[in-house]
Amino acid sequence: MFDIEEELKKLPGKPGVYIMHDDRDEIIYVGKAISLKNRVRQYFQSSRNKGVKIEQMVTHIARFEYIVTDSELEALVLECNLIKEHRPKYNTMLKDDKTYPFIKVTVHEDYPRILFSRRMKKDKNKYFGPYSSAGAVKDTIELIRKIYKIRTCNRSLPRDIGKERPCLYYHIKQCDAPCQEYISKEAYRANIDEAIEFLNGNYAPVLKLLEERMMAASEAMEFEQAIEYRELLTSVKKVAQKQKITNSVGEEKDIIALATDERDAVAQVFFVREGKLIGRDHFYLTVAVSDTRAQVLSSFLKQFYAGTPFIPKELLIQDEIEDSAIIEEWLSAKKGQRVHIRVPKKGTKEKMVELAAQNAQLVLSQDRERIKREEGRTIGAQKEVAGWLGLKDVVRIEAFDISNISGYDSVGSMIVYEKGKPKRSDYRKFKIKWVKGADDYSSMAEVLTRRFTHGLEEERELQEKNLASELGSFTKFPDLIMMDGGKGQVNVAKQVLEELNLHIPVCGMVKDDNHRTRGLYYENVEIPIDRSSEGFRLITRIQDEAHRFAIEYHRMLRSKGQVHSILDDIEGIGPARRKALMKHFQSLDEIKTAEPEELAKVPSMNEAAARKVYEFFH
Repeated sequence: MFDIEEELKKLPGKPGVYIMHDDRDEIIYVGKAISLKNRVRQYFQSSRNKGVKIEQMVTHIARFEYIVTDSELEALVLECNLIKEHRPKYNTMLKDDKTYPFIKVTVHEDYPRILFSRRMKKDKNKYFGPYSSAGAVKDTIELIRKIYKIRTCNRSLPRDIGKERPCLYYHIKQCDAPCQEYISKEAYRANIDEAIEFLNGNYAPVLKLLEERMMAASEAMEFEQAIEYRELLTSVKKVAQKQKITNSVGEEKDIIALATDERDAVAQVFFVREGKLIGRDHFYLTVAVSDTRAQVLSSFLKQFYAGTPFIPKELLIQDEIEDSAIIEEWLSAKKGQRVHIRVPKKGTKEKMVELAAQNAQLVLSQDRERIKREEGRTIGAQKEVAGWLGLKDVVRIEAFDISNISGYDSVGSMIVYEKGKPKRSDYRKFKIKWVKGADDYSSMAEVLTRRFTHGLEEERELQEKNLASELGSFTKFPDLIMMDGGKGQVNVAKQVLEELNLHIPVCGMVKDDNHRTRGLYYENVEIPIDRSSEGFRLITRIQDEAHRFAIEYHRMLRSKGQVHSILDDIEGIGPARRKALMKHFQSLDEIKTAEPEELAKVPSMNEAAARKVYEFFH
């Protein structure tokens, strides 16, 4: 038993990270401290004014653990990693996990290429970006390749020169075929240098060049060529217009501002590279434990820059943050050169931060209703279903379905919904092993037995290894089981749970004669539900998803020939006769009711085989 008071006495006065667990051993909060002893004690001191949300979090703490580090900087890095991995309930969380594309020029190659890249590595290549639009990056790369005739192939040059014929790009005049030495290494490198100038924002030379080529082609009455140059010219102008110039040349900075309400926040980021505003983006955060705007901003900086490959030299933010110095030190170490975090008080920089704040507020206002609708459709709907059943704290729902078609062996599906959304990583498929024929109840009993037995065994193994906090794929049990059927399916589930000594609520999703959901069967009572409610829509989605997943698995197995017909269990009926029977009778039911004389008339069948089929079903 974890004694919080005793464990508080053991805390060291050193920097580190503390991790709070609830009674289900889930991590609900991660924080860093200069002194673990002082910081963690504060949560359990009744005299301190901690705020409503912190008070609520403290009531859920069943135990805590901590990791001592050598410095506050190490604690910050570890805190970022743990928050990203566990996504604790009471931490301010960055909802988005975006990556931004770069344009990579392989300058270390003898014949460089220009490529799309999601990561900026510390290698010999030259990177441009990050850019906020992957589509714009791809369009720019395509444009540069057309203008400067840069190769797109993966051939190793000069080693592979002359080994293969030139590709299609050479024939459509979009590559000078360095693979055949139709262009010298020096001339090709000159094209690359011009392309790099273009990526640096120097568009004037290429605009002038394209205009001259367009006019020359027009005067030579080569109108198709002139149109191509005109289209390229238009594309370059579009790219040039997107690069909005700021007042300062050569600057590299991100401008960050927040808009917050009681539960949510939006961070707006403007990306300035080489003095140009190359894009902007916004990010949603869930606000936790009564954080101030400065605290939310601090959390955002740590989570965002822990995941982005590019760190600018300067961050302009709207509020002073408490751990600014340590975040600067961390970012500087990541970048390999000094990074500054500043709060501008006047001039153009202050106006840029204000503009970012206005954009953040606009996004938050516009999306507040959308967020509410989404929560109503997910978390709200799940709470509504739990309310109908008189249950509390329903977070995880598991639903099961069985599929068997035309005498093929049954398969089972398990789908998972958490907080009203499908959690597809936890879906599971079951190929029925213990049951012969189309027996849905027995098949369902097998699926449930295997699912929960596996979970109990996995849990026991983890406990033996002292890894109880590390939930396995089957170890996490549901708060509610929903069966695709009424009383019969519910009783099957209850019987399995009783045999395994598990206590999990089970309800059935009952359908009417038209195969539409009409109510929930729970504790021997059918509960009518409002068909216009979000709860009803959630139940329908769960039913459809469970059915879809089972059918999809069944089809996949049949396509691979991994399930067999019940006819295969009849002695003397091989693939040819099975196929002939199914083709002649169209369904298994017709085969079951057919007389021996009728069965014998099927091609490839004889009287002995027909008699065996008849006797098998009778």
